[in-house]
Amino acid sequence: MLQLLRGKKSSLFVKIVLGVIVIGFSFFGIESYFVANTSTNVATVGDGAISEQEFTQRYNRAVQFEMQRMKQQFGANVNASMFQTPAYKHRVLEDLVNEKLLLEANDRLGIVVPLERLRSEIQKVAAFQNEGVFDPEQYKQVLAANGMSPQSFEEEMRKEIGRGLLPTQIAATSIATDAEVDAYLRLRDQSRDFRFAKLDKPAPAEGEIKDDEIDAWYKQHQAEFMIPEQVAVEYLELDASKLEIDQTPDEGVLKDRYEKSKARYVTPEQRLASHILIKVGGKGSPDDQKAALAKAEDIERQLKGGKDFATLAKQESADLGSKNQGGDLGWLDRGTTDEAFENALFALAKGEVSKPVLTGEGYHVIELRDVRPGKTRSFDEVKPDLVKEYADTERERVYSDKAGRLTELTYQNPSTLETAAKELGLTVQKTDLFARTGGQGIAANPAFAQAAFGDSVLVQNNNSDPVEIGPNHIAVMRIAEHKPATPKPLAEVSEAVRKRIVSERTAKQAKDHADALFAELGKDKTLDALATSENLKVEEQKGVGRDAANLDSRLVSAVFSMPRPAGDQPSYRLVDLGGDSYALVQLTGVTDGDPSKLDAKTREAARNTLQQQSSSAVTREFVDAIRKATKVSISESKLQDQNP
Repeated sequence: MLQLLRGKKSSLFVKIVLGVIVIGFSFFGIESYFVANTSTNVATVGDGAISEQEFTQRYNRAVQFEMQRMKQQFGANVNASMFQTPAYKHRVLEDLVNEKLLLEANDRLGIVVPLERLRSEIQKVAAFQNEGVFDPEQYKQVLAANGMSPQSFEEEMRKEIGRGLLPTQIAATSIATDAEVDAYLRLRDQSRDFRFAKLDKPAPAEGEIKDDEIDAWYKQHQAEFMIPEQVAVEYLELDASKLEIDQTPDEGVLKDRYEKSKARYVTPEQRLASHILIKVGGKGSPDDQKAALAKAEDIERQLKGGKDFATLAKQESADLGSKNQGGDLGWLDRGTTDEAFENALFALAKGEVSKPVLTGEGYHVIELRDVRPGKTRSFDEVKPDLVKEYADTERERVYSDKAGRLTELTYQNPSTLETAAKELGLTVQKTDLFARTGGQGIAANPAFAQAAFGDSVLVQNNNSDPVEIGPNHIAVMRIAEHKPATPKPLAEVSEAVRKRIVSERTAKQAKDHADALFAELGKDKTLDALATSENLKVEEQKGVGRDAANLDSRLVSAVFSMPRPAGDQPSYRLVDLGGDSYALVQLTGVTDGDPSKLDAKTREAARNTLQQQSSSAVTREFVDAIRKATKVSISESKLQDQNP
C-alpha cells in the first residue's frame, strides 16, 4: 500500500505542503517537552496557546460524550472519576494540540473556509431548521439560549471546518493499486485448516496448605486485602436553586430593563432571496473574470426578458447547495451573507433582479422574492419573559454575592466553617465515612470526593476551595474524620487466601502440563499420539475464516498468527484459552482468497477500505510532521491540576 508520507520520494503535493509549513514553524524550533509553567495556559503551541478554560471545556465535553456512550453501551451509570486520570487528560490535550497545529498550518498556507461552505454547514444543523428548512430567526434564538451570538458561533464553525480541510485534502491523495487490492483480498478471504486437542482445566490441586504458608502468602499480598482509606467531612453547601429571593419586581424596573434591551425584541427585516452563482474559471485571470461577468450579464438579460429564475438557476448556477432548489436561499437578514451580496440584496425592491455582484465566490445574480418587515415586540408582550429574566438575574446576583463571600470567609478562616455558616445563614452538614471512590449523597459527586482526599483538606487540615457540584451549586468542606487504609485481619480472609493458593497451584499445574506436552510435539510424538496417550479428543476444522463465529476467538486468532506449514512439516502452537485451559494446535493448510472470483462491487469496497486505512495513516503522519517542526510546551502541573 502507498506510504505517501513515509518514503523520501512520496507524494510531491504532501512534500510541498510540509515544506511550506515547516519553514513557517522552524522559527519556533523542533521541540516538544514538559515544563513548569507560571502562566495560566495548559500548553503553548507555536505562537498560540491552550488556556485552562479551553482545556476544561474540551475535557468536560469529552467526559460527557464518553459517559453517554458507555451508558448506551452498558446500560449503567458511569462514574466520571474514571476519566480523571493523567492519561485521559493527556489524550484530551493531545487532540487540542493537534487541532491548534492544523489551524496554524491553515493560516500559514492561506487556507480559509469558503463562505458558501460555512453557510451550507450551518443550514444543515437540525436545531436551526423549521420543518426541515433553515430558519434565521430560530438560528438566533437557539444561539442566544446557549449564550452565543451568530458571530461567535460562526467563528467556532469556521475552526471546526478548518481543522478538517488539510487532512481531507491530504487523505484524498491516497490510492490503492489493483495489486494492493488483490493482496488484501487474498489475506482477507484466506481460510485455514487445523486440528487441535483441548486440555481442560485440571481438578483443584490437592495437598495440605499449612498455616505458615497461608500467613506468608497473606503478607506478600496484603495490599489485596485492605479496608480502603476513608474520610468524613463537614461541609457548607450553596445552591442557587434553593435561595429565597424577591420574585415580584417593580413595574418601573421591568420597563427600564425593557428599554435597555429593546434591541433583543426586534425582529429584523428579512428578505426571501434566490441567486445564480457564476464562478470565475481557469486561474482567475482578468480574461477569466471577464468571461464570468459576461455570462452573469447574459443571465441577467435573460431574466429581465422573462426567463424563469428557478429554471435558469437549475441550469446555470454553480452553487451546489441551492441550484436544485432553483437558487432558493431562504429568508436572509443582515449579517448572514457577504457584505457585497447583502448590500445588493437589501437595495432591491420586491420582484427585482440585481446586476451581477462580485464576491469571493464569483458573480451572483440575485432575485428578491419577498420582504418580511422588521417588528418590535411591545412591553406587554415580553413582560412575562422580563419577569422570569429578572428572577433568574436576581438569583444569579444573590448567588454570586454569597458564593464570593463564602469563598472569602472560608479562606480567611481556614480552620473552621462556622464563621461563614453564621454570616451567610448556612448549616454545617456532615457526611458519613466514604472512600476515594465516593459515597452517598453529596459524596457521590466525583469532584467532591476528590477534593476531600486532596492535600489541602486531608494533609494540611484546611478548608477546601469551593467545589462545583453543578451549575450555580458549590460546596466547601473540611476534614471531620480520617481512617487510614488498614489490612483486613488474617482470620477474616484466611479462607479467601486458601482458595487463592489452591487456584495458583492449579494454574501452575495446568501450565506445566501443557508446556510439557507441547515440548513433545514435532519431536517425538504427533498430535494423534499425544492425544492417545493423554486420552484427549482431536478435533478437525477445515476452511475456517478469520471471522469464524462458532469457534473460540482466541483459538482462531492464534491459528491465523501461525506461520504456514513448511512442506510436509506441520506448524504447531500452544494456545491459552483462559481459565487454565489450553489447546495443542496443528495447522495443516492455508488457502488464500481468490480475487478473480469477486465482482467489481466487492473489489471497489475493498479498495475503499484500503484507501481509508492509508488515508488515516497519512493524516496521522502529516500531523506528526507538523508537530516535529513546532515548539509545543505542556505544563504538566497545570494539566494535572485541572479538576473540572
